[in-house]
Amino acid sequence: MAVTIDPRPTYFGDRMVVTGTYGASDSTIDLSSLLASIDFAALTPFDIVSDNRVEDGSAGDGSDLAPFISPEFATVAAGATSIAVNAAGFATSNQGGTFIAIGRRS
Repeated sequence: MAVTIDPRPTYFGDRMVVTGTYGASDSTIDLSSLLASIDFAALTPFDIVSDNRVEDGSAGDGSDLAPFISPEFATVAAGATSIAVNAAGFATSNQGGTFIAIGRRS
């Protein structure tokens, strides 16, 4: 699944709100065709529980393993026009989900 940008962004002043979806294989969301810079970005993964499990007690034998919640998170470098999609914790890959970005429109 590739990055899909919703066709109707919202404008307020010189800012634009862009929403859309990204796939499990997407590591960046390029918004350079819409934004001159990004002020805020957030991700909402489709599934935040990874297949990894962590020890949840003192048994130490794996009998009390609990699912590890591994939300993805967005990072944006200063002045950048793309969002980096990062897998948190023990997650080995992204899940895919939705995104929102607010930035200065180009």
